[in-house]
Amino acid sequence: MKHILIIGIGTGNPEHLTIQAINAMNAADVIFLPVKGPGKEELAEVRREICERYVTRPGIRLSEFQVPQRQTAERTYTQSVDAWHGEIAHIYGELVASLPDDGSGAFLVWGDPSLYDSTIRIIERVQREGRLDFDYRVIPGITSIQALAASHKIPVNLVGKPIEITTGRRLARDGLLTDSTIVMLDGEQAFAKIDDPDAEIFWGAYLGTEDEMVRSGRLGDVAADIVTLRAEARQRHGWIMDIYLLRKGRDFEE
Repeated sequence: MKHILIIGIGTGNPEHLTIQAINAMNAADVIFLPVKGPGKEELAEVRREICERYVTRPGIRLSEFQVPQRQTAERTYTQSVDAWHGEIAHIYGELVASLPDDGSGAFLVWGDPSLYDSTIRIIERVQREGRLDFDYRVIPGITSIQALAASHKIPVNLVGKPIEITTGRRLARDGLLTDSTIVMLDGEQAFAKIDDPDAEIFWGAYLGTEDEMVRSGRLGDVAADIVTLRAEARQRHGWIMDIYLLRKGRDFEE
């Protein structure tokens, strides 16, 4: 039987890797590295740097593969994601099939495999097709939520109150529903459209990397500055990964 390792590698700082993750990388025969095309070369380079730093067992091979772009024309969001996952599952199937019998391959996942990443569900999709005999294991990593909270030196929650983790698309549609709302995958800066200027925002981009940027303050005071800063950074780098916490209220308020 072939073996797959799904390894969380944190948000870009090679020192985010756990000892468990390093050991798992060194247990693999092949480490699969995704390449996402022009403008996102830095993402692949971080993975290469991680491998160069931590892969010490001789004979481990690095295998790069191209990630297809998600097609959105004439499709709903869920339809486009489902079709995209199907394309990636086909590629993953070929990668798994390329492993020797009883061999192992590793996928390096940005952040943690459980949080707004689809590697687990795509591997499950490959497994459901039943053409390949393999098992898989998941190794957790530092999430962008943890990195954001650490950079701002804050707890994520207010005392005794819930946390929502959502997307920019959902925030724009539903608004703020909880006292502490973590927002990911926000390409449209939904925070700038929230009609609650007294809410606080804790924003960060390129967390864990040498290009890390963080801003915080009253939403009505800093939203416009963050929009400008984000646009400039995206133009400069060709890509951006950011996340933020929106908070209403204080600890111990009923």
